[in-house]
Amino acid sequence: MTENNNHELSEQVNKRRTFAIISHPDAGKTTITEQLLLFGGAIRQAGTVKAKKTGKFAKSDWMEIEKQRGISVTSSVMQFEYQDKRINILDTPGHEDFSEDTYRTLMAVDAAVMVVDSAKGIEEQTKKLFKVCRMRGIPIFTFMNKLDRDGREPLELIEELEEVLEIDAYPMNWPIGSGKTLLGLYDLYHNRIEAFRPEETNNGERFIPLNEEGEIEGDHKIKNESLYDQVLEEALLLKEAGNEFSTKAIASGKLSPVFFGSALTNFGVQTFLETFLEFAPEPSTHETQSSEIVKPDEPTFSGFVFKIQANMDPRHRDRIAFLRICSGEFQKGIDVTLARTGKKIRLSNSTQFMAESRETVTDAVAGDIIGLYDTGNFQIGDTLYAGKDEIEFQELPQFTPELFMKVEPKNVMKQKSFHKGINQLVQEGAIQLYKAYHTETYIIGAVGQLQFEVFEHRMRSEYNSDVIMTSIGSRIARWIDRNQLDENMGSSRNMLVRDRFDNPLFLFENKFAMRWFSDKYPDVELISLL
Repeated sequence: MTENNNHELSEQVNKRRTFAIISHPDAGKTTITEQLLLFGGAIRQAGTVKAKKTGKFAKSDWMEIEKQRGISVTSSVMQFEYQDKRINILDTPGHEDFSEDTYRTLMAVDAAVMVVDSAKGIEEQTKKLFKVCRMRGIPIFTFMNKLDRDGREPLELIEELEEVLEIDAYPMNWPIGSGKTLLGLYDLYHNRIEAFRPEETNNGERFIPLNEEGEIEGDHKIKNESLYDQVLEEALLLKEAGNEFSTKAIASGKLSPVFFGSALTNFGVQTFLETFLEFAPEPSTHETQSSEIVKPDEPTFSGFVFKIQANMDPRHRDRIAFLRICSGEFQKGIDVTLARTGKKIRLSNSTQFMAESRETVTDAVAGDIIGLYDTGNFQIGDTLYAGKDEIEFQELPQFTPELFMKVEPKNVMKQKSFHKGINQLVQEGAIQLYKAYHTETYIIGAVGQLQFEVFEHRMRSEYNSDVIMTSIGSRIARWIDRNQLDENMGSSRNMLVRDRFDNPLFLFENKFAMRWFSDKYPDVELISLL
């Protein structure tokens, strides 16, 4: 690649902003995603998962069961252009049963936007997801949502954010009232007030400038409200006693800029987006298994698969591997090596995601997320690279399942569709598959009950395979080195099974059974995943 091409690649990479939106269910994550897509011109109107009678649903919720329940159970990818930036949004599952999917998605982004319900504050699922962001040290931006409803005191929300998540917070704006009393936002960063109902201000202006003292000049309707004086006091307190603004602390994930607003009424969202783009990082470096650092502007193409999804298009029953490009440039027809197998593959059929449509991608650069049509070559965590120098990125996190079910086809004549469905859904990472050690009985494992419901629904609707599922309850899964295994170690209290790579493991009935086993076989090491 010439020096000129290198410069051009760096310029393109530096325009990318790739982030995930994380939240507890019902905090408004999908709604804010839609509003961002509207600003980028990627969609023409916002659907809502709650408006079931109208047939309108969130653009990022494509799976039938998501539309029925009004929840996101898969990670969606959406791209759009805004202010000369190419933005890749990854909308993650809100439901805790699908946190493994979210964890892997967080490995593929450079920043996270945390959406919090201002009436409920920091909820359990948010804490778990936040810990992953902290572990990676990626910047975290907070959007306190649903300001159009009565919520908790903003100071209380900020304190909770700092205490529970152990991160410093810097309010970029501050609410003037909430619910029925909501007047607007006191924008500390831009030194202005953003009116909630511009038509009720003096000249119908949306943004009201403030003087150096942080007050409205001259006569104004908002100045006559008692909430105005209150917010001036609170703003002074924040300036004097609040955390110091630091771009370095934001970049290292130690300081979270906090924005208030209402995604449903599209209030404060554009201000958030534009300010976010000022501080959101460019594509980051990635570490390989040999501890080498791969820079995004290196000319040689590389990337890793963080998600596999079957049947996104019910007309074609396709299967897409989502790839985060880590370095170089992707071009249609590029020859790459699959690191796990050493196999050479030509990537001639790929797609990019534009919310309402998918378009064939002819070229993409580091920071972009592309979809590769997959015929069964890829697994989650696979590294793809061009050139002669071997690259294999670090492994993605995998959870140890806690709930287990025996599964069999209801119609034995449909074994082919049963096996196809179960194998594809396992490769997606939606569930984990095991087999009884001596019989070929299928056992599936999941982190939460909803995963089983989605599995059953998708087997029926996408693979035309009704299944019989028999619970074997909560179990503790622990792997064992094959060299230490004696098949007589298995019992009803510690079921011996094989994972899909034929590695042996025990499913212990409870902690007591696991301790009993360890006492009986003190030299045997029991291994867990995350």
